[in-house]
Amino acid sequence: QVQLVESGGGSVQAGGSLRLSCAASGYTLSTYSTYCMGWFRQAPGKEREGVAAIYTGGGGTYYADSVKGRFTISQDNAKNTLYLQMNSLKPEDTAMYYCAARASGVGCRSLRPSSFLDWGQGTQVTVSS
Repeated sequence: QVQLVESGGGSVQAGGSLRLSCAASGYTLSTYSTYCMGWFRQAPGKEREGVAAIYTGGGGTYYADSVKGRFTISQDNAKNTLYLQMNSLKPEDTAMYYCAARASGVGCRSLRPSSFLDWGQGTQVTVSS
């Protein structure tokens, strides 16, 4: 059974930084070359949207246009953990952030939530102006 546990959310002023972590169990990040993991976010009253994805077995990364140049997705295979480094945060980045696993192909490239099989419970990020 795959379990994903996010941490690292919090409140920060605009321009600040946060690093989110997603610890995985029941799923070894480095094993599956055809699967990707991703970060998504959902603000109140809005649909869940993709932020970034990475092929954890070695491969590409993908970002939403709204976060390119500010956010970086990465992994630590020794800790079996996925990260999202968020810099230059803006108030519009405020949302619940979710980690997700086991998508492939166009689902990864297009950051499509419905393509991902496993989800964490989320961690709240609040950016004040």
